[in-house]
Amino acid sequence: MSELGRLVTELQVKGVQTESVEGNRGRRGGAGPSDHRALTLDGTTVMVPVYNASASTSQYRLNASSQGGVELEGPQAGITDQISTTQQPAFYELSTADGIPYRSIALLHGRDVLATTLLQTCIRFRDRSQSCQFCAIEQSLEDARTVVRKSPEHVAEVAEAAVRLDGVRQLVMTTGTPNSDDRGARMMAETATAVKQRVNLPIQGQCEPPDDPLWYDRMKQAGIDSLGMHLEVVEPDVRRRILPGKSELTLERYYNAFADAVKVFGRGQVSTYLLAGLGDSHDALLACSSRLVEIGVYPFVVPFVPISGTPLEHHPAPSTDFMINVYQGVAKILRDGNLRSDQMQAGCAKCGACSALSLFEDHT
Repeated sequence: MSELGRLVTELQVKGVQTESVEGNRGRRGGAGPSDHRALTLDGTTVMVPVYNASASTSQYRLNASSQGGVELEGPQAGITDQISTTQQPAFYELSTADGIPYRSIALLHGRDVLATTLLQTCIRFRDRSQSCQFCAIEQSLEDARTVVRKSPEHVAEVAEAAVRLDGVRQLVMTTGTPNSDDRGARMMAETATAVKQRVNLPIQGQCEPPDDPLWYDRMKQAGIDSLGMHLEVVEPDVRRRILPGKSELTLERYYNAFADAVKVFGRGQVSTYLLAGLGDSHDALLACSSRLVEIGVYPFVVPFVPISGTPLEHHPAPSTDFMINVYQGVAKILRDGNLRSDQMQAGCAKCGACSALSLFEDHT
């Protein structure tokens, strides 16, 4: 097992205290990853929780070092002595001609990923009996840190600047679910077209499965290189508890949608989030991952991180040992199925910063 993999897992489930350290301080609320900031350990950039309750009492602390850098304190900190924070990107200082700050349109994730939420509302969010219980998508809107709807032209403008000024290498576009049967695919296609007219940047689109599978072709033709459709949790009782509204889309509906999407985007270019620690067993996560890989979908397993202000803000994160066991099992399934995160053209799995899974891909 990778020692760095264990350390990253520890930091992501337990959080880090970083109050005294400068750099890109990450963000609170909004679509994920949230309540995080980026750290680079031995050349690997990861997102770690710093603003939620668990981080405030974490055994891990990042301090400014006497040599001008940063150093990590904590039980497993000795695994690495090469640690740094990411800096505030230059594009954050710019605004559109009509006065919208670029950082209200898109944000830097990890080290070189631009991410935007095209629609900062969701048909389920205002009704907590229907909304995904971990979701904070409208928090940043309520705090006036973003805009409701990002126009294709604005996203393209920011993307061009982020590539030119900060060396961004991919764009991830997600969305709250609109009240339409395309589930946001139309917005994805329109925005991808605008971006590709301005800059040659790999793009992942993320939305719920559209009713009409023709949208996969339309998104692909518009310039979306890979697709994310996120299960989050998989056992029926856990889905009903955590995703009361979204769980009306059955697992079989998702599996059929994945098969349709893989036909268009290709094996290994479709992915899904699996949030470990919300009640799904080790065996259930591995069984789901095995079926996904068989279809050609990358199961991006991420430890659940509670976000402040959500119904699950006090839900405990999973243990380090649980996550490592899951990572090891999923990594074997990926190796056996010949899927790798670095083969994906764009997306969360390619970035990998919110999970330690990629650090286990080459290790048993």
